[in-house]
Amino acid sequence: MSEPTSNHLPPGLSAAAAVLATEEIKRVFAARLRYMDTKQWHRYAGLHTEDVISETWGGLPGDKQPRSGGTTNRVVGNQVLADTIRALLDGPVPVTTVHHGHTPEIELTSATTARGVWAMEDLLWWSDGDAELHLHGYGHYHEEYRKVAGRWLIGYRKLTRLRVDAPPDFFRFMKAL
Repeated sequence: MSEPTSNHLPPGLSAAAAVLATEEIKRVFAARLRYMDTKQWHRYAGLHTEDVISETWGGLPGDKQPRSGGTTNRVVGNQVLADTIRALLDGPVPVTTVHHGHTPEIELTSATTARGVWAMEDLLWWSDGDAELHLHGYGHYHEEYRKVAGRWLIGYRKLTRLRVDAPPDFFRFMKAL
């Protein structure tokens, strides 16, 4: 995915329509984070295209990362994505999460497509007996969006991390995704 480059309008898109589209994309992104943190899995998949590709698993140990078509760090499909995240955060060892997205750079590439980069911060906690383990991460979400049946949806996501503060064995509780 290339970087957002300018604020030009795609052909046939008015300034007002561009502002509305950008705001709708921001709302989809915000709802995704909220549904993930509040574990509303029945709503999570619906924010993504049916063929969404998610490459957000690079922070996990290699033996825990999901695979799709032989590719590590990849999940394809909105329901598969929701089920995979649910297995990570809401499995036998529940993980409390807080995700923040900041400073969106959104570029409309047509009347029905867009791409964006969001600064992100995530915090995860889980209990290991009497001990509480904590992860604090920083990075960027790189996303692509498509307007499908009048709704903006997330069609691609990649997470790049700048820093992760966590004990080395933070993910020992989880099984391979």
